[in-house]
Amino acid sequence: MTEPRFSTHSQLFDLTGKRALVTGGTRGIGLMMARGLLQAGARVVISSRKADACEQAQADLSGFGDVQAISADLSRHDECLRLAESVTAHGDGLHILVNNAGATWGEPIESFPNSAWDKVLDLNVKSPFWMVQALLPALREAGTADDPARIINVGSIDGIRVSPLPVYSYASSKAALHQLTRVLARELGPQHITVNAVAPGPFQSKMMAATLDEFGEAIAASAPLRRIGRDDDMAGIAVFLTSRAGSYLTGAIVPVDGGISTTAG
Repeated sequence: MTEPRFSTHSQLFDLTGKRALVTGGTRGIGLMMARGLLQAGARVVISSRKADACEQAQADLSGFGDVQAISADLSRHDECLRLAESVTAHGDGLHILVNNAGATWGEPIESFPNSAWDKVLDLNVKSPFWMVQALLPALREAGTADDPARIINVGSIDGIRVSPLPVYSYASSKAALHQLTRVLARELGPQHITVNAVAPGPFQSKMMAATLDEFGEAIAASAPLRRIGRDDDMAGIAVFLTSRAGSYLTGAIVPVDGGISTTAG
C-alpha cells in the first residue's frame, strides 16, 4: 500500500501552470468563473459571440491575471471548430474547459415557437458536445492519473427541479446537459479527464435580470440560505472542480443554489 500524499492548503486550490477556456465568459456565470480561475493562477481564454463584449471583459479581467478573449458564435459547429483551433493553434496546452455559453427562451405554451427549440438546444446541448469533441486531443494530452484534465458543463437547477416559468426548451436542454455530463464522465474518466456539471440557482446575470427585478426578494426568501448567489460562490466552485481538491470527483451535478433545489418539498 502506498504512503498517503498530502498537499498544503494552497496547493489544493492552486491552478498555476494551467490553461482554461471559458465559453460565454464575458458576463454573468462565465465571468464569475473566469475571474476565480485567474485568481487561482490559471491562464484563461474567454469567448463570446460579440467582439466588443470580449474586449470589455478582457480589460475587466486583466487585473486578475493572464486573459485572452476570442469572439465566436458557438451555436454553429464551424465556429466551435474555429474557436478550438484558435485556442490550441500555438501549441499551448488546455487543461480546463468550461462550457458555459447558453441561451434561454420563455413564452407561454400556446405560442412557444419551433425556433425556441432550435436556438436553445444548439447552444445549450450541441455546442458543449462539439467543444468537447474538438478539444479532446488537447485535454487528453494535458490530463494525468494524478491530475486529470477538467470539463465543467454549466447546467441549471431548472434541469433538476420543475421551473415555475414557461422555459420548456431551456429546462429540457439543461436536463439533457446534466445527463451528457454523466455519459462523458464515464467515457472520459479512463482517459484522465473529469466531467462535472454546475447547476446554478439565481445569480445576478443578464439572463436572470428581468426575473430578479420582478421576483428577486421572493426568490431569495424561498432559498434556505435566504439570499441570491454571489460572484464568489461561482468562482469558488469553479476553482474547486478544476484544482487538486476536486480531482477525484467526476459525473457529479453540483447545485449552487442556496438549497433551493435540494430541499424542495
